[in-house]
Amino acid sequence: MKRLNKLALFAGVSVGLLGITACNQNEGASSETEGNSNASNEPITMMTILHTPEVPDGKIQGMIEEETGAKLDIQWIPNDNYVERLNAAFATGTLPKVVSIQDTDLFIGAIQDGQFWEVGPYLDEYENLSKLKPEILENSKVDGKIYSIYQGRPLSRSGIIYRKDWADNLGLDAPTNIDEVFEMVRAFTEDDPDGNGKDDTIGLTDRSDMYYGAFKAISSWFGTPNGWGEQNGVITPEFMFDEYMDTMDYIKGIHEGGYMNQDFPVTSKTDQVNMFKTGKAGMYIGSMGDVEGIYRDATELNPDAEFDVHNYVEGPDGEYNIWSIPGYGSLFMFPKSAVKTEEELKSILDFFDQLMEPDNMNLLLWGIEGEHYTLEDGLAKTITENQQAVDREVRPYMSLEVGEVESSGRYEGYSDYEPKVKATELEKDNENFLIQDMSIGLYSEEYIQSNERLQEIMNDATYKYILGQIDKDGFNKAIENWKNQGGQTIMDEFTEDYNQ
Repeated sequence: MKRLNKLALFAGVSVGLLGITACNQNEGASSETEGNSNASNEPITMMTILHTPEVPDGKIQGMIEEETGAKLDIQWIPNDNYVERLNAAFATGTLPKVVSIQDTDLFIGAIQDGQFWEVGPYLDEYENLSKLKPEILENSKVDGKIYSIYQGRPLSRSGIIYRKDWADNLGLDAPTNIDEVFEMVRAFTEDDPDGNGKDDTIGLTDRSDMYYGAFKAISSWFGTPNGWGEQNGVITPEFMFDEYMDTMDYIKGIHEGGYMNQDFPVTSKTDQVNMFKTGKAGMYIGSMGDVEGIYRDATELNPDAEFDVHNYVEGPDGEYNIWSIPGYGSLFMFPKSAVKTEEELKSILDFFDQLMEPDNMNLLLWGIEGEHYTLEDGLAKTITENQQAVDREVRPYMSLEVGEVESSGRYEGYSDYEPKVKATELEKDNENFLIQDMSIGLYSEEYIQSNERLQEIMNDATYKYILGQIDKDGFNKAIENWKNQGGQTIMDEFTEDYNQ
């Protein structure tokens, strides 16, 4: 598991400190529904991330409370302010009963301090919670024990979105290997793909994100380990493998050719996507599921724009590989400071078990049938005429999903846009080619203390190498600096833990 510094760790595990003190400030945060399932008849206090501009109006929450018999007291924290609020929450000294944590990095120290309930022994007692995927639960373990229930996410969404109309104009098919990817971005830059007679396009648009931007996916194609790998019996960071250097050389070639935005190390995702939507760039490497939103916005500017998605790109060895996340977005955890007894813990787990019922999960994620969505071929289709109501009343509750389609039995989403349907299928196909992070489940105290700072050393060196500001010797010096600043200790501690 990747781990952050100690301050972030303890702030993270105290994520809900403001959940009790500030929850009454949110409209619709509470309901007076009678007969809740909480053993003490008190609200289940929780804090979670708000991914929408406004807090929900409480309609869906009221219906969920009626169905489950629980009273909920939710504080919604905007994503951009989350870390700041984590640190502020830590200072208050109290926790809500349910803590939503996005990153396993944030709870290891607190669990070892005995601040959270271990829930693994209880899951089999519940009809729905017992259906959570064992392999995802395994990835969430700390010291071999389960302390959370997870919000499922596809293991790998990474792939290519590209301008199919441009490719058709130039007689290009979807690229199936790294040479064909290079040729496509070159042609999208130099061969007038939009046919306007102007030199006004680039091949690839990228951003300052080493994970969810283009770098991680391309690195996977070259066969680089995902974060950490094993080399001669030693758990070793990805940037010490030859394949990482090959990846940098490849992207450097794209950059030097002018086939991508030259300022990508300081480009935001918003600016990156805008280049793609407005017809400035022809390829986007990242989450394939983004294609529908990109298409919708792009065709408002150019109704003739066509997009397609693709995942399978062979590396130099003729193999396809793609990096994987652990299989969850957020983890729900239960602090002992707020959940005082086993009886209370079980009543909260009972609420989450009921929440996983297909009807409840569909209500939570899709809203009210006939008002927010309709059924099309057994799939949930958003009523686009009511999109504003969906965004306001339903979308925020996606942060409370438990499990995934396979474990909860909820509806999958419907789309009549073929590339979006294809993207969903390719996400499933990616599961046949995953590269897992070998550090998952390993412990290093130095990693907790220093990794965030150390990672910046290597991110900076990677960008400088691609931009031509340092050479291979300069990059190797950065590795030595990383080792001397604590990196070698992390390698030693991970390797020791791995061999136990």
